[in-house]
Order: sequence, then C-alpha cells, then structure tokens
Amino acid sequence: MANRIMECVRSGLVTCAVFFGHPGIYVNPAHRALRQARAEGFPARMLPAISAEDCLFADLEVDPSVTGCQSYDATDLLLHERILDPSAALVVWQIGIVGDWTYASNGYNLAALPQLIERLCATYPPDHDVTVYQAAVYPGCDAITQRVPLRDLATARLSSASTLYIPPARLPERRSTFQ
Repeated sequence: MANRIMECVRSGLVTCAVFFGHPGIYVNPAHRALRQARAEGFPARMLPAISAEDCLFADLEVDPSVTGCQSYDATDLLLHERILDPSAALVVWQIGIVGDWTYASNGYNLAALPQLIERLCATYPPDHDVTVYQAAVYPGCDAITQRVPLRDLATARLSSASTLYIPPARLPERRSTFQ
C-alpha cells in the first residue's frame, strides 16, 4: 500500500490515501508512506479521523476521563510486563488475533487466548463483566457487543476486529494530601 501511494506521489499526482478508522492506529502503510514521502522531499501530513476507540466510547457510553483509561494490544500484554490498574478502564485491542502474527482470511489461531484471560484475571476478578466490542463498519449499522464475565471470554464470538473493554473493577486509592 505504501509503495502504491508513493508511486502516485512520485508521478506528480495530488495524492490522498483514506484508511478504515484512524489512519495512525494500526495502519503501518500510512506511517511508512509519510516517512518515505518526507525523506524524498514531498510535503506530507496525516489528518485525524474517527477511530475504533472513539466509536467504543460513544457506543458503550463510557467517558474515559471519569476513571482514566489504559490501552494495549492483546499480544503486547502477553509479551511485556505491563502494570495494569484495576481502578481505570482498560481497552485491549485485537483480542481476536492475540498471539497470531499472520494474516488469515479464514480465521486465526487463538491458542494464546487462555494466556490472555489468565493475565487479565491476575488483575481483575474472574467474574468481572467485560464487553467484547466491534465498531459498526457501515453507516446505519449497529456495533456488535457481547457482555461476558472475564473468565468466560473464550466463549465469546471473536473476529480480527474484536476489541475488549474492561470497566474499572474498583475505586482508585485516594491520597490524603497532594502538593
């Protein structure tokens, strides 16, 4: 995709590339094309768009400013020692392809899903209700949401576009004073 964009730019065409969702989130070709265009002396910029996260907040009617919000890729949570805060909301991206680095048009290997559930249950209660979310793809269509207890996440229908929303499990600890 980045190569095709750059072919158009190099040929002198006024070029605009449009991607599904926000062009800067999970869109490596957009970032690659921007870097390449700038390296070759072409003016290039990325304009903001509505992301799946924006849709999630609207569709689930949650305000991330109330409790705070953490956001991680599912595979990243398994590969790195992230410290999760159960008093803040958590958005986990790409749970339907966790641990699978391939592109598969006919489904993904979800062998790592139990590890993700175990990782999350180390911070959140197993019976904590979570929402599997997929933003609407077309105007007039509804988002797809499934509420399940965290321990039952493996029973939810997942796709490559599935995102997990975990609401706070407890109130934050309050400091007695601040400076």
